[in-house]
Amino acid sequence: MDTDLTDPVERMLAERACERLIVEFGQRLDLGDPGDVAELFTEDAVWEWPAGERRIEGREPLRAYFAGRPADRLSRRVASNILVTVTTPRAATATSYFTTYRVDGHTGGPVPARPPVQVGHYEDTFHRAGGRWRLAHRTLFLAFAGPTDRLPAVGRD
Repeated sequence: MDTDLTDPVERMLAERACERLIVEFGQRLDLGDPGDVAELFTEDAVWEWPAGERRIEGREPLRAYFAGRPADRLSRRVASNILVTVTTPRAATATSYFTTYRVDGHTGGPVPARPPVQVGHYEDTFHRAGGRWRLAHRTLFLAFAGPTDRLPAVGRD
């Protein structure tokens, strides 16, 4: 059933569902199985990073892309300034800021504080089908970026 865009409760529920997808994206990459992030996208979704010349189309290629991150990577993403705009009962857009902290070579325990390796924003498009909101298009824009540090190997000479 389509919702009326003038219904404030339906609009709020749509906004909250889209906000949750943005937060879940980071949580699944950082604390879950990175390949599972693909479940947040539509079957024909697009994730792109124009400045990095990356464009992945389709849920299964997205699953492979995100699952390919290094197994020894420790990361934490912070999402903020999330602004969702519901454009129709089945479509929404959003802009959100992100900050990424990341190191490779992690073998356990806390890591000394480092500056973030990325700060930027996402521009997202969401579609609702079968009563569920999903990411249809996600574009990454970096404002600040640096290399990912590699921790020194422990116990190896």
